[in-house]
Parts: sequence; C-alpha cells; structure tokens
Amino acid sequence: MKRRHLLGASAATLGLPALVRAQSYPWRPERPVTLIVPWAAGGSTDQMARVAATELEEALGQRFVVVNQPGASGSIGTRNALQAAKDGYTWAAGAAVDLGCYRVTGLLDTGLDDWNLFFTVANVNTVSVNPASGFRDFGAFLQALQNRRDVAVATAGVSSAGRNMMESIRAAAPGVNYRHATYDGGNPAVLAAVANEVPAVAQLLVEMAEMIRGKRLVPLAVQSDRPITLQGYGEIPSIHRWLPNVPAPLNYFGLWAPKGTPEPVLQTMTMVWDGRFKESRRVQDYAEARAAVFTPLHGQAARDAAMVMVRQTAWLYFDGGSARVSPDTVGIPRL
Repeated sequence: MKRRHLLGASAATLGLPALVRAQSYPWRPERPVTLIVPWAAGGSTDQMARVAATELEEALGQRFVVVNQPGASGSIGTRNALQAAKDGYTWAAGAAVDLGCYRVTGLLDTGLDDWNLFFTVANVNTVSVNPASGFRDFGAFLQALQNRRDVAVATAGVSSAGRNMMESIRAAAPGVNYRHATYDGGNPAVLAAVANEVPAVAQLLVEMAEMIRGKRLVPLAVQSDRPITLQGYGEIPSIHRWLPNVPAPLNYFGLWAPKGTPEPVLQTMTMVWDGRFKESRRVQDYAEARAAVFTPLHGQAARDAAMVMVRQTAWLYFDGGSARVSPDTVGIPRL
C-alpha cells in the first residue's frame, strides 16, 4: 500500500499548490514523467527512486511514475531510457558504477558522459548470511571461501554491487572462490538468503536493513573504511578488520537523463536538486534509517565523484577476467 502511494501520488492528490510551485521553474511537465528502475521492485534503486519521485511530484506538480524493467544486470531498462525520446519525460535510475562500467562488461554501449547525472545517496556494500549458515563473523566466512570454494553467494547480477564486493574480496585474499547465484535485483537476492536458498548474500546495506533488524540475516562486514552503525541493530564491522587492502569507494545512486535532454528540463532539475533535495528531510531520513550517505550531487561534481568507483570496478573486472574490453580503451584509466 505504501509503495502504491509513492508511485501514484500526485501533487494535487497530496493537496499541494502544484501550479504555483511548478511555475517557478523553467520547465513544468505537462504529463507524467517515467522513472525507469532497471532492477526488480524493493531493491536499493527502487527504494531510492520512489523517495525521489515523491520529492519531484511535490516540487513540480506532476506524477513521476516508477516503472521496474529488470534484466541483464540493469542494462535493459537503462537502454530503454537511452533510446526513449529525449524530451525529459523518461529518466533512468540506478547506481552510477553500473552506468560507468557497461562498456567494459559489454552489456551496453554507454558510459557516464552520455548522461546528465543527479545523485541522492551513496550506499555501502555488505555481506550477510542466513542465521542457519553457521557463519558468525567474516573471518569464518572468508575461511570457507578459501577452503570449500563452493559457498553460494546471492547477488543482483554480474555488474551488481554485491558481485563487485565479492570480486574485491577475491582480489584481496589468496585462494578465494565462491558460487555466484544471480537474481534480477537486490531484493530477490536478499530474500533468497532469508529463505536459505543460499547461505549468503552480498548486496547493499539499504536492501538488507529490515531483514537485519528483524534478525532474518546476520551482517558480517561492510565494504567501508570504518564500521557502520545501523539504526535498530548496532555496529557492523568494516571488512578492513580482515582485509585491509579491499577498496571502499562510495557507491552513488540517483537519476539520470541522456545527453540531448532539453536545457529547460535540466535547469529545472538542477534547481530542484540545489533547493529542495539539499534540504530534503525525506531523503535524509531514508539515508539515516538504512545507513546510507546523503549526497545530493549533480553535474560535473557527480561525475567526478562516481568515477572513483567506476575506475576501481572496471579494472577489477578486467584483472579478474570478466571484462569484454580493456577499460583504458573506453576512457577509464587505472586509479
């Protein structure tokens, strides 16, 4: 019920003076705007997009409709946004690192510089296990990855945050291997671990927060420079306690429209980000409840921030043998 409210609520139904608010911007959408989430409902991108949609509806007095189009590690929905009319009425949502690495993985011929970027939060990668798995800390889990080499780990796919975390672990620790179980999004991957289809899941903390608080999952480590405190649970240790060389760049999430989108649309979104989003209690509450980082960035600042993780991840794919092309051939130098 709550999801339907976020999806379908318009400024008018919320009792807002929509026209008055919208008239202060260069662009006022005359029909509903589509936000394509290229992952299944309930995951990190879906959560973030629905919170952002509510802010945009209230600011611009028009519906922002979230449409889930999962498949091929997010590339199908992203491609659909890229190929849609460049009129400001179709946006994509997701993790910037996916967008920046599509050419390297061969999933889609696009990169960060093909898009106008508007970020809301940065998320933290986490590995958690089913309580029945027998793993009580990351050290025991790491030992199983090195000795057994058949531990199934759920992720949202080949270019997902979870897979990136697992490949970072493999690169940092000798002898690590695992059985990669892929799902159509972070939420299905998390639910697979909750149901004990697989013993472990590596995805974003925002996708696991409720299951961790409900004791349906046990978090082992976060891919962060320091421990993270999750409201209603407590402290989750940093992976650096066991593997100090694992990189921990921020994983930025947001909305984007392809280059060629009309300038009044981009000016309006910039004004909304510099005004409403920077002060948004709704987005800040979402971030605080799920241990995300509130990061309302846009434009060149967003691109530069995202490139840190794009460079690390693209070369991780290449060095691990899963890249289709060398990152430096598509403008991604090593860090």
